[in-house]
Amino acid sequence: MTDPPVVHLDPDALYRDPYPDLARMQAETPIAFVPELGATLFTRRDDIFAQEKRIDVFSSDQPEGLMTRLMGQNMMRKDGDAHRSERRATFPAFSPRTVRDHWLAAFRAAAREILADMAPRGRADLVADYARPLSGEALRVITGLETMSALEMDRASQGMIDGIANYAGDAQVEARCHAATALIDDHISRMMPEKRRAPDMSLLSVQLQAGLPEDSVRANVKLAISGGQNEPRDAIAGTAWALLKHPDQLALIRDGEAGWQQAFEEYARWIAPIGMSPREVARADTVNGVRFEPGERVFFMFGIANRDPAHFQAPERFDILRDTSPALTFGAGPHFCAGAAASRALIAEVALPMLFERLPGLRLDGEVVFEGWAFRGPRAVPVAWDVPG
Repeated sequence: MTDPPVVHLDPDALYRDPYPDLARMQAETPIAFVPELGATLFTRRDDIFAQEKRIDVFSSDQPEGLMTRLMGQNMMRKDGDAHRSERRATFPAFSPRTVRDHWLAAFRAAAREILADMAPRGRADLVADYARPLSGEALRVITGLETMSALEMDRASQGMIDGIANYAGDAQVEARCHAATALIDDHISRMMPEKRRAPDMSLLSVQLQAGLPEDSVRANVKLAISGGQNEPRDAIAGTAWALLKHPDQLALIRDGEAGWQQAFEEYARWIAPIGMSPREVARADTVNGVRFEPGERVFFMFGIANRDPAHFQAPERFDILRDTSPALTFGAGPHFCAGAAASRALIAEVALPMLFERLPGLRLDGEVVFEGWAFRGPRAVPVAWDVPG
């Protein structure tokens, strides 16, 4: 039994591009303590796949964790029966059947409206002008917060994900997170009477119908917004960028040799929108010769796990024909992403095919910069297309 090896990482370098440093860790010290992050990082796919399920050791219940302190204790920060009961209560809003029967038509209507506004312009930023508002509109119907604008959804999501990744303790970042949660609480308070009067399949409504405590209802809506906005937003814009950057891969889709779902799954493996999930050690244990004590913080690094050469040949290459089934894009254990079906439908069935169909000659129109390590996506994706006449 030994303490974990210590690896020093520059948080600014991680923010710019986490993959080189994390790949070295994965090859040389796959379980290592990083003082700058105050956590022990797991970087190999098989270690994460196995340990994420051991909630008796690596617990999601983190009373002093950033997410719990800033957003309330949602179902992602609960284990065992507490987690299962809330997941069961929220399932009707996220089930594949609900997505198909209730949300898909709304997703398509929002995409048509946004693209109709974009089409005459000939130029746009896919993040700000397409992915951001489309993800926000999707969340408005799923959460039931119809009084909240798509722009407010994005601003609140960004404020929260910045806050829960704020391991440096920046006071301004924390203040923006508090402002974001206060905004969401205000809209929840506005919509609660309406959802009690006229129940529907929205997340707010199904939780109220299930009789969940109000603090759980509010925390779970915030959870849905924190991940349900930035992940589709970054994956829509990022996958479109990847296909435009790799025209041979786009040709595979246009020739019927691959599908939009494959493109999304490969992009999310290659540049994971959600690159890390934190855990707290609940009881002493040893993993691969490394000793863990109660109260220690652990990060499961999904982003680099999805580039583990033990499972992916040439993992740094974007290849939509590869087998992505070993990837941990949506997690692997009991906390597998509840919104996976909605995310896949929005991105692969609506956002990507409608974008490339509606904007002829779509092409990149400038440099694209990616940022983040706990959450990663393009800052902007400038594009141009042909405008008839």
